[in-house]
Amino acid sequence: MGINRRTFNRGMLASGAVTLLPSARTVAAEARPVSGGTLNWVYYPDPSAIIAINTSSGTGQSIGTKINEGLLAYDYDLNPRPVLATSWTISEDGKRYTFRLRPGVKWSDGKEFTSADVAFSIERLKIAHPRGRITFANVETIETPDALTAVIVLSKPAPYLITALAGAESPIVPKHIYTALKPDEQPKLEQTIGTGPFILREWVPGSHLLFVRNPNYWDAPKPYVDRLVLKVILDPAARAAALEAGEVDIGATPVPYGDIERFKRDKRFVVDTATYGYSGPQQQLFFNYDTQLLRDRRVRKAIAHAIDLKALVNVVFFGYALVSPSPVSTALPKFYDPKIQAWPFDPKAAEQLLDEAGIKRGAGGVRAKLRLTQNPFLPASLSDFLRNSLRQIGLDIEIQRYDLATYLNVVYRDRAFDLTAESLSNTFDPSLGIQRAYWSKNFRIGLPFSNAAHYDNAEVDQLLEAAAIEPNVEKRRDIWWKFQSTIHEEVASVDLVAAGGVIIANKKVRNFAPGGEGLNGSFADLWIDPSA
Repeated sequence: MGINRRTFNRGMLASGAVTLLPSARTVAAEARPVSGGTLNWVYYPDPSAIIAINTSSGTGQSIGTKINEGLLAYDYDLNPRPVLATSWTISEDGKRYTFRLRPGVKWSDGKEFTSADVAFSIERLKIAHPRGRITFANVETIETPDALTAVIVLSKPAPYLITALAGAESPIVPKHIYTALKPDEQPKLEQTIGTGPFILREWVPGSHLLFVRNPNYWDAPKPYVDRLVLKVILDPAARAAALEAGEVDIGATPVPYGDIERFKRDKRFVVDTATYGYSGPQQQLFFNYDTQLLRDRRVRKAIAHAIDLKALVNVVFFGYALVSPSPVSTALPKFYDPKIQAWPFDPKAAEQLLDEAGIKRGAGGVRAKLRLTQNPFLPASLSDFLRNSLRQIGLDIEIQRYDLATYLNVVYRDRAFDLTAESLSNTFDPSLGIQRAYWSKNFRIGLPFSNAAHYDNAEVDQLLEAAAIEPNVEKRRDIWWKFQSTIHEEVASVDLVAAGGVIIANKKVRNFAPGGEGLNGSFADLWIDPSA
């Protein structure tokens, strides 16, 4: 097993210890699939966008993949596997990617899938997707010499591109539908057309999404289940109760962290704590550089000194996380610089820094007031922990909690925040997961999961741009190490932890994550075991 399938065990995480264990899903995958049945999938937050053509939200990555596929999928070690592309070649100079496409594939409205759809999708991703703007930045053209051949031509190499072509990252959408949509528009229900194993039939916001089996799916007899019912349940205790009552069958970190051990002991469930190679989990605290107070490095460093990351792992995540003090997640050991250590938990040093910055305690001991919000995928207790930590050094923190759609507007469009706790995954490669957050050219009002901080550093821009085109692995790692050192010393953000998702599934649900995308795969291989 490769490092991308690391299994994080509670009680070992604060020290960084990692074990590699066989997963229950691997055993389940060895049984013979049975067709039929309904999968009840519990989900949060309430999705506002589900096709990842113009969003890197977790909703698009996990939901849209059941409808829209990518050219490729990936095994646990991120080796590519054919999906809409059956074969591919890369030129020696790394500037031409030639894909032979699968013949006989139809969109769910009956139209033929062709290379024109591939070309359109890549151009749309290049314009509208927070990471696609980086993945496909060097695309000069997409040649379509015939209906089943697509050639991506680059001006400069993109060493991560061959791993960026899964449906969760780079979905292929129908040109005949999306031509009429603006780049920032999501399709209406009747426009949600794909080549994937399922067709979206119903969407009731705040309640559920109903998917039915695509009867004309190219990979027959898949999918095995007849229906997917995604049930939106926002309260974590209610999600746990629904799992235990058998009302739902599977979810990603669906229960409070404190309940996970109970589910591990319950023989009705499989608890999968593996970190999948496509995820690169990372949670971070970003500053709004348009807030004058936070432009002062001393203030940012004081905030870093006020947060006890080891306590955060234990109190908020109940041990199901790793301290991850660099922008590069500890889940990406090829690029993570182990010399980067968390700023020591030192409230006295934090108070001294604030005094030096002229941020003195006033009435009630308050130095300043700041607004804190957080990505609703994260546990609410995280913002509580951060507020309590920063109050100790005289910063009065107002927590602002929002649903996902409102959060994205507040942070990325209105910029009405001072601090935000984010969950920007590194993905499988730092150029895609990290560059979007620190590259000055990716500050774009209204673009979700981009440069929320409005961070602007010419040296960092140069490092990011160099890393994105460097084909030599060792040289590329050195560039990323320089980047990490710069960001850390500047305290451009406070990187907190790497908390991967914990999948909990009824044991009757088989083969739910057969590749490196985890639950962000298509569910084409998933089946319900009536004997379990």
